[in-house]
Amino acid sequence: MKPFSRLKDLFFVGLIVNTLSSCAPTITTYQLEPISGDVTTIDGRSVTKAEQNGVGVVASFEREDLEFVTLDIEVKNHTDHPIDVNPADFHFSALGAAQDTLSEPENPGLALVRSAADPTYEAGRMKLKRKQEEKRLKRAKVFNTILMVAAVASDVSSSGKSRSYNEYVTNRVSHGLAYQGIAVKRAIDYSTFADRMQRFDYEEYRWRELALKANTLAPGESVRGFVYLPKVQGAYFLAINYTIPEQATVPLLFKQELVRQKKNRQRH
Repeated sequence: MKPFSRLKDLFFVGLIVNTLSSCAPTITTYQLEPISGDVTTIDGRSVTKAEQNGVGVVASFEREDLEFVTLDIEVKNHTDHPIDVNPADFHFSALGAAQDTLSEPENPGLALVRSAADPTYEAGRMKLKRKQEEKRLKRAKVFNTILMVAAVASDVSSSGKSRSYNEYVTNRVSHGLAYQGIAVKRAIDYSTFADRMQRFDYEEYRWRELALKANTLAPGESVRGFVYLPKVQGAYFLAINYTIPEQATVPLLFKQELVRQKKNRQRH
């Protein structure tokens, strides 16, 4: 390869990288707003209240949280007997723009229905998630070692062969890039591991401390916490029902909007 040609290739690669890095990425955020029940505004947030057979639910949109949209929920027992509260008893149907029920993407014959996350189940999965991530890092270490051994063997076997100056330069550049690539991959593997473990720590805290807890409410009592609904990107409305079998089904209707905006780049 001619030196001028190589410099030209590097110039174009650098130009492409610079162009891509200068483009501000577009991020999409989920916004939900209650449009059913007794809707009021408290501290700038829309809050709705609904009740059936003495079971009351107060709900508002809290935030987007990883793979979920989060509702701030309070369940009130206005009956004369205890009731069992379980966040997994929140279910929703995804609706289109005309409030028609959407279909499952992989099975058009079924309605697109989802249940809220069960905090007890999700918290119990955290140990398994951490073990799987540790195994992934171990496999990456083994693969990185294989790559390094192969690169060193190639470098040693090719270094003793007679060649022209241009071939020598190309050989050194190629192996230099190989070593650099392995180092970058190793750094990415460890960074990914650290990021995921940190996320798992947050998820465990979320399920144990923030989520609505399953418990029994005596008459006149209430309980409050976050309920986590799986994201459905194509939905315009979420028709949510909180069901206590053979006693009450409390309906809540939320409008969903996906807000797209460019993420500002930080200047250093």
